[in-house]
Parts: sequence; structure tokens; C-alpha cells
Amino acid sequence: MPTVSIRLDQELVDKAAIKAKALQRTTPQQIGHWVKIGLMTEDNPDLTYDFARQAIISQAERDAEQLEAYHLG
Repeated sequence: MPTVSIRLDQELVDKAAIKAKALQRTTPQQIGHWVKIGLMTEDNPDLTYDFARQAIISQAERDAEQLEAYHLG
């Protein structure tokens, strides 16, 4: 995937770096995560953060072919 450089406020980058370290991501990965969550919740304002986060996790599990069968009851 091609990349591009953009200018971001240093305070935002610093906050992303702290979160990234705690979650074992790179700073760009953390910013990308925030962008995905932001896009999902902007397009679907009734979604909670946790629902959006779980949707991203589910997509990653599907892409890795690591889905588990769900059994009712």
C-alpha cells in the first residue's frame, strides 16, 4: 500500500505514541486505528467505541481465517 506524509499536531502525535506503546503498536498504526474508529463512528453515529473496535477485530480475525463458530445457548 502506498504511503503519504502528512502534517499532524505534535500533541496528537505524542498522545498517539503513548497509546501505541501501551498497546504494542507503532505510532502510525495507532493513528490509523483512530482514523478507522473515527470513520466508522462518523458514518454510524449510533455505534459505540467498543462496537466499532470489535468490528475491526472481527474483520482482522476473518482476514486471518481465525473465526470461531458461535453457538447459541
